[in-house]
Amino acid sequence: MAGKLRKSHIPGVSIWQLVEEIPEGYSTPDFEQKPVTLALPEGKNAVFRALVCGEPRPEVRWQNSKGDLSNSSKYKISSSPGSKEHVLQINKLTGEDTDLYRCTAVNVYGEAACSARLTVIEVGFRKNRKRQKEPQEDLRKELMDFRKLLKKRAPPAPEKKIDLGQVWQLLMTADRKDYEQICMKYGIVDYRGMLRRLQEMKKEQEDKMAQYVNAIANLRHVKVTKEGIAKFDLELDLKDSQSKIYLYKDGEMVPYGFNNQTKHSLRRLGKRYQFQIRDLQPEDSGIYQVKVEDAVVFSTELEASAIPARVVVPLTETRCEEQGDAVFECTLSSPCPSAAWHFRHRLLHPSDKYEVFVSPDGLTHRLVVRGARFSDMGPYSLGTGLHSSSAWLVVEAGKDKDLQSTSAVHQLQNKRDGKDSRLDICGEKRDATQSSTYRYKPGTGRFSKEAQGPMGHFSQGLADKEVQQGEAATLSCTLTSDLGPGTWFKDGVKLTAQDGVIFEQEGLVRRLFIAHAQGTQAGRYTFVAGDQQSEATLTVQDAPTIAPDVTEKLREPLVIKAGKPVTVKIPFQSHLPIQASWRKDGAEMVGSGDREAQVDLGDGYSRLCLPSAGRKDCGQYSVTLRSKGGSVQVEFTLQVIDKPDLPQGPLEVQDCHKAGVCLCWRPPRDDGGRPVERYVVERRQAGRSTWLHVGETPADSTTFTDAHVELGRKYTFRVRAVTSEGTGEALESEETLVAPEALPKAPSAPAILSASSQGITLTWTAPQGPGSAHILGYLIERRKKGSNTWTAVNDQPVPERKWTVADVRQGCQYEFRVTAVAPSGPGEPGPPSDAVFARDPMRPPGPVRNLQVTDTSNTSITLSWAGPDAQDGDEAQGYIVELCGSDSLQWLPCHVGTVPATTYTAKGLRPREGYFVRVTAVNEGGQSQPTALDTLVQAMPVTVCPKFLMDSSTKDLLTVKVGDTVRVPVSFEAVPMPEVTWLKDGLPLPKRSVTITKDGLTQLLIPVASLSDSGLYTVVLRTPQGKEVAHSFHIRVAACPQAPGPINLQENVLGTVTAEWEPSPDEAQGVPLHYAIFTRSSAHGPWREAADRIHTNRFTLLGVVPGHEYYFRVVAKNELGTSKPSDTSQPWCIPRQHDRFTVKAPSYREPDLSQKPRFLVGLRSHLLPQGCECCMSCAVQGSPRPHVTWFKNDQSLEGNPGVYSTDLLGVCSLTIPSVSPKDSGEYKAVAENMLGQAVSTATLIVIESSS
Repeated sequence: MAGKLRKSHIPGVSIWQLVEEIPEGYSTPDFEQKPVTLALPEGKNAVFRALVCGEPRPEVRWQNSKGDLSNSSKYKISSSPGSKEHVLQINKLTGEDTDLYRCTAVNVYGEAACSARLTVIEVGFRKNRKRQKEPQEDLRKELMDFRKLLKKRAPPAPEKKIDLGQVWQLLMTADRKDYEQICMKYGIVDYRGMLRRLQEMKKEQEDKMAQYVNAIANLRHVKVTKEGIAKFDLELDLKDSQSKIYLYKDGEMVPYGFNNQTKHSLRRLGKRYQFQIRDLQPEDSGIYQVKVEDAVVFSTELEASAIPARVVVPLTETRCEEQGDAVFECTLSSPCPSAAWHFRHRLLHPSDKYEVFVSPDGLTHRLVVRGARFSDMGPYSLGTGLHSSSAWLVVEAGKDKDLQSTSAVHQLQNKRDGKDSRLDICGEKRDATQSSTYRYKPGTGRFSKEAQGPMGHFSQGLADKEVQQGEAATLSCTLTSDLGPGTWFKDGVKLTAQDGVIFEQEGLVRRLFIAHAQGTQAGRYTFVAGDQQSEATLTVQDAPTIAPDVTEKLREPLVIKAGKPVTVKIPFQSHLPIQASWRKDGAEMVGSGDREAQVDLGDGYSRLCLPSAGRKDCGQYSVTLRSKGGSVQVEFTLQVIDKPDLPQGPLEVQDCHKAGVCLCWRPPRDDGGRPVERYVVERRQAGRSTWLHVGETPADSTTFTDAHVELGRKYTFRVRAVTSEGTGEALESEETLVAPEALPKAPSAPAILSASSQGITLTWTAPQGPGSAHILGYLIERRKKGSNTWTAVNDQPVPERKWTVADVRQGCQYEFRVTAVAPSGPGEPGPPSDAVFARDPMRPPGPVRNLQVTDTSNTSITLSWAGPDAQDGDEAQGYIVELCGSDSLQWLPCHVGTVPATTYTAKGLRPREGYFVRVTAVNEGGQSQPTALDTLVQAMPVTVCPKFLMDSSTKDLLTVKVGDTVRVPVSFEAVPMPEVTWLKDGLPLPKRSVTITKDGLTQLLIPVASLSDSGLYTVVLRTPQGKEVAHSFHIRVAACPQAPGPINLQENVLGTVTAEWEPSPDEAQGVPLHYAIFTRSSAHGPWREAADRIHTNRFTLLGVVPGHEYYFRVVAKNELGTSKPSDTSQPWCIPRQHDRFTVKAPSYREPDLSQKPRFLVGLRSHLLPQGCECCMSCAVQGSPRPHVTWFKNDQSLEGNPGVYSTDLLGVCSLTIPSVSPKDSGEYKAVAENMLGQAVSTATLIVIESSS
């Protein structure tokens, strides 16, 4: 129930307030007098009375635990009109009327409830039967104490607050069929809006997930298995296998492990990730989220109803007399409709013998065993499917009954004459001090000896025995004398041949033989002979079993190629829970957390998976399967074969001169599981990419000699090992130079003697040093500038150190280099020459033209010119700009290199210094004649006369409001910077006015404008030469007008009303203003403008309707705002006059138009945002005219100040000025007349604003 709990002045009364605020004059229901608890005999009438108060008057309902009291002959509910008393009368009480009766009072603002118990006292035989039904006093007291303990230990958990963000994440991964259920659970009412938002959030989540995940598929939401384990899983394809995976519950991170020993665990097999939650508790319910780094990839919810019920208050041992009633009671943690009662593992069905009760909350389960006999003694249990609780029933003989019993388990206690006497196994009474006696202990499943005595009739007793399931089991004992066959018992129950056992007797030896022992036959066995007995425990080991063919297959080693996946699946059979432990070479293997080895335990199998087997996975593996019944182990060998590793280095290379190159290495450390067959030797010449096969050696040889190398070359060698699996990786040597004869050094860089379009003449100097004494000639190479490819000029060496290259292309630019050739071979190439063009020599350019100064400043001079005339020489390739100071005779260049353009700015000059300027054109043919300016150029800025920069936005009059900040910028240009002066009304500015001038902008700032700041402002620019320029503008500071005076209303002309008012005080001061007039027709209606821009203090309203009230309002306005309003104190109303006239109606018989109400147009539902106006309309017809009553949630809305209704010619409307969430509900219009009624309903849903 939504709302908040309030306290009542009457103890035992609970009040829930259903709204946030209760209007004045209204209240929630309450009890002035609550019903009292009654205890009456059968046949009487019971009367409960309650005094209920509240405004509006509450509706009162009576209930008991079985539901509504609908039997009018049995229950009579009454209340007096106008009275607060409500009465429930129950006629002719019977034992079934004993119950808890609840009285509930409800109105639109809340609900109050209280309870009273009725106890019916049965007489006669019913009284005796009732006492037998009730538990014993000690058991009842024990249960009450236990319940008190539970209340102390388990306070009610606070309600969990669910973050709506987690709900949206849950919706994104939920099935579409579950959308409606999730929305209803978490209060999402806008289904279409939910779908739109969900689509937007999915796009955002996909973008965020794309950072870490390639794909996600096969989402399986949380399910609880029959073993009570919650599981949910998904398939993830991670971009980075090292990405971290987190588990969250209700927004909090949950740690998890990788084995079955932790509460939360993760099991991974390939791309599938499975999360498990063990030992489920009610607090484990909630929303679980899986995150990869910071991206949510999966959300699922574990419902509290899915968690198996646990036993909170277990069953306890119960004792009763023979033919009495025994009561077992157990309390669960949550309702469990499938809970079932068992006796000796046999399902009990409700009958006259066994009565089953469940409390209204579904938590407390009670079993009543009627007329208990000695055969009913034994273990009783309540099972929920996963958990159970069991306890023993002990049936005792009454004082007035025969104490004899024929079974060993019927050992009864009876205290007589202050002595503790017991019945022995044969039913005879013996004193505890005279012999050894045994007593059966329910709940432990075994007999125990109360007093130690002599060995008695046994020379050898029973011995504990352990057998495997399916094997034969024999229990035997030896008597001292022949006492007959004796009696065998299992867990206190007498055994017969029908129980699958064989009784043997051989002399004094008594045996119990079981041909094929099963788990159900394990227990405590007792053999009784005479008044003595012997006990032993039979344990049936139900160890897991593995098929022999599986074990036989695993005896041979598993041979796998490297890189292939390995999956070893061990199927087994077991009736008990299994734990699997995998080991490799004696070391335990971790579960799904290991990224290399993954183990899995499924239903009937255990599996080892290696995604990609490697040599390091070779070894001895074993898996041990353990259960409470024993364990079994299987072992196997895994061999992974692969290509061999590279030979062990380093690869030693030795120059054996004429014999060649000798190589030496060591065998590989790992041969890949196969013996090495041979080694392959390869070499590669420096500067090339191809490896050349040079030879092979047998497996037992790790040396090789290569005799086919060239002197003076550089080589790299490598060696590979070869097995039946292929060739392994190569061991490479460092680059080695085979020592050659001395080669000549490099000549010098060629020098260019001449160049033309026909050829280029080169010269160079001979090399010096070893190998350069006998030069056979020189090889010349060329390349185009910018290219990396050298081309030979001559095929045969030339002996001279001068050469003309004739094969050139005109206009191309070339570089040259020379290589010396000796008898030992060519040496290293020499350095390249300077780049040279293959073209005829150029003519120097002509002088530049039109040299002029375009701009000057204190530190720079800007020049521009035109290129030389083409007739005066070849085209210029650049220009040189030079300056000469007025006090110097030396021309200095202004830059490095040449200037490519025809304009240049010389910077870094001394202010107001004079300079001579000249410009020279340059090309490869030389320089032109310099062109200079005849006059001295001064390094100083050009003078600009001051002027103001005005545009269309500049105003001559500025009007501002009192208290505002005034900021007036004025732009100007002038060189040099002039002196700026601000004046107000021809005088200097007040101190609180601030002016700022910088870079062609001056600004006036008045922080807080006042009326005294109004006036004529002038800004004056004055140059150093005394020239002035001024700009003026007006600033007017004004305030909002004051309110007009009182309004006087009078009717000068019939049907009109004239309003006159006193003018605003500002009008007398000459402030320009006007007036606006507003009217409204009711005290709460909106104001409507009747006239504006009225420059007088008089206004006449036309079309005044007699009988209507008119209110007037006048405000003064100017360009800065509006004054406070002046309203009329009383409305204006012209009385409506009714003229009398006589109508003579013709006499005729009126037809009977009577009809019961019917809706021509019914109500329609509304979906509105909070704060909007809601108007519900309908059209009703009927004669006589029906009366329409409005209801909300079956509560009348008459007198409700929050709504108002109208009825105009059958069109009925209900208006709510501003709706809020509490206005949501079902609205009903009921039209009634004497002939009947009609009803139209509609629903209003108010959406809360997001803010």
